[in-house]
Amino acid sequence: MLVYVPSVLCLLALCFGMLRERRRVSNAVLLGLTLAFAAAALFLQLMSERPQLANDMMIALLVLAALGVITLAWFLLANGITMVRKEGRSPANLLSLGAGIALVALLALLVTALVLHTRTLVVVAATAVVLAGHVAFLFVCFLLYATLYERLRIRRRADYVVVLGSGLIDGRTVPPLLASRLDRARKEHARVSRRGRQPVLITSGGQGPDEHLPESHAMADYLIAQGFPADLIEREDRSTTTEENLTFSKALMRKANPEYRCVIVTNNYHVFRAAVTARRSGVRGHVVGAPTASYFWPSAMIREFVAILLTYRRTNAALFLLLLLGGLFIWWLGWPSTGHTDLFEV
Repeated sequence: MLVYVPSVLCLLALCFGMLRERRRVSNAVLLGLTLAFAAAALFLQLMSERPQLANDMMIALLVLAALGVITLAWFLLANGITMVRKEGRSPANLLSLGAGIALVALLALLVTALVLHTRTLVVVAATAVVLAGHVAFLFVCFLLYATLYERLRIRRRADYVVVLGSGLIDGRTVPPLLASRLDRARKEHARVSRRGRQPVLITSGGQGPDEHLPESHAMADYLIAQGFPADLIEREDRSTTTEENLTFSKALMRKANPEYRCVIVTNNYHVFRAAVTARRSGVRGHVVGAPTASYFWPSAMIREFVAILLTYRRTNAALFLLLLLGGLFIWWLGWPSTGHTDLFEV
């Protein structure tokens, strides 16, 4: 049973971390490690009790993994084409297409390494697989914990409901994506009001260079047109990023009520990053999500994951460098046996 100790320790650390602060990226990594160690322990136990079955399962899992990668590459390419057709060719809309192309390139590199079988190419391919595996593990951790966080129900009081802006159509009109946030905000406001409070709803969003009015004003107009009381709306009209949304909204809330609590509303793909940003900005509140069009979700989740990686860029750069140096070290160990002239020989 000792093989289960790492999984149990990670699970205990995860529970402690969630009780202390749900909005930490470390919780996502601990969730992934808990599941990974548990799966490894189960496999080791199976190897000791039924080795033939374990070998058959390993072969089946490798085949399924290969088919899964091919299927995922096809899905990402198809979704990327859909995103370009429906949303345009902005860098953010090309992420799923880029991820699909990267998977195809990785598969091509693996096949080439297996066919040519040169030491240098094999080491390069192996290093690329390890780096891709590291990114894939972090993405699965992010995806699982983001899903878990979104489903957590926190019944604390709330003095404010903050809606994060997301851009306007033609510089004036609230788009469907933002409308879904505002509709969810109305539901959250009604839920909190049923508990005996009358929270203020803050629409947060400044005016972009191609917009005719601040997003927060268009958002407030949309809510009022839907019958929401105008006297319960406050506009935060300076922000241009999620961090500024939360920082400037925090200033408004603290000025009126230093002991405030809030609910932050965004779209489901953006929930966990908004929660992490809220924690880093010192905002006292949890985040809830509104629905997003299914075709938009994959590319949006990749964008959020990349943003999380960049938020912790130093840690991730150090891990990537460590893995890359490991690959270079393995290649260097093989150098004396190959010499300078046979690096590309079959």
